[in-house]
Amino acid sequence: MRPTAAVRGEAPTGKAWSVWWGGKEGAIRQKGIIQYSISPVRQRAAKNLFRNYLFNGYRRLSSQVPYWIVPVLIGYSTYAWAKKHDAYLNSKEGHIAHSGEH
Repeated sequence: MRPTAAVRGEAPTGKAWSVWWGGKEGAIRQKGIIQYSISPVRQRAAKNLFRNYLFNGYRRLSSQVPYWIVPVLIGYSTYAWAKKHDAYLNSKEGHIAHSGEH
């Protein structure tokens, strides 16, 4: 039993042959199919990466500020209140006010 083309790593790519899953014997080359590609040497994936992030990243992050600043302020104010209240409860005045003795 012969393995299929996909198992052998020859999946159909839609190039210029009229036969999909079989071999290329007997297949005729299609007309009017043109493929263009760029050399991997010419592609620059990180071109202007940091410069673009400074402007685009700032714009994207600043548009999200209204969504995260409110929970941050609520959380920090709760933390500051709890820290102040804990310091009061552990002080002499807090002991006297809540338990009557120090």
